[in-house]
Formats: sequence, structure tokens, C-alpha cells
Amino acid sequence: MRMVVVVFGLCLVLVFVWERVDIVRLGYHIERLKAEKARLERDRDQLRMQVSTLSAPDRIAKVATERLGMVLPRAGQVVMVESRPAGVPVHRTPPGEIRIARHDVNDAEGKQ
Repeated sequence: MRMVVVVFGLCLVLVFVWERVDIVRLGYHIERLKAEKARLERDRDQLRMQVSTLSAPDRIAKVATERLGMVLPRAGQVVMVESRPAGVPVHRTPPGEIRIARHDVNDAEGKQ
């Protein structure tokens, strides 16, 4: 009987120690996750700032003109195309009347 009590007591002590060790291990894991979360939030903020900087209209215009050699269109170079007949309200245009011009490079090369 005494041996059963001793074994039971040892089992309780081992369970208690194992729980404490597991709690400490989980605490370290939580701290690592918090540090990783903070690093990811900093990275996200930097990326948002970078997107904002790169998508600024002034920067895009500067890159388009200086690096790509683009210029503003002259009078007559821009042609507006109506996608619906004149006088027909937008909400009443049947979908079959809208046509979209499409040019696929693969289709053009295959036909030549």
C-alpha cells in the first residue's frame, strides 16, 4: 500500500514538473511569435510606404518621360470611342452591343 502511495506521489510530482516545463516552453514560443509579429508589422509598414512612394503620380510621370521617353499626346492623337450608341442610357444597353477590340500577340503571329 505504501509503495502505491509513493508511486502515485511521484507521478503527481512528474505531472506537475512537466506542466511547469511546458508552460515555460509555451511562454518562450509566445515571445518569439510576438517578436516575429513586430518584425512583420515593421516590414508591412515599410512596404506600404514603398508602394505609396512608387505609385505617386509625379514619380510615375517622371519615370515615363525620363526613362521610357513617353510624351503627352498631341491634339488629335487621342480618339474617344463610344461603347454604346448615342442617346441610349447606360443601364439599358444590352451586353451583346458592347464590343471590345482585342489583339493577342500569339493570334497575330499565328495568322501571319
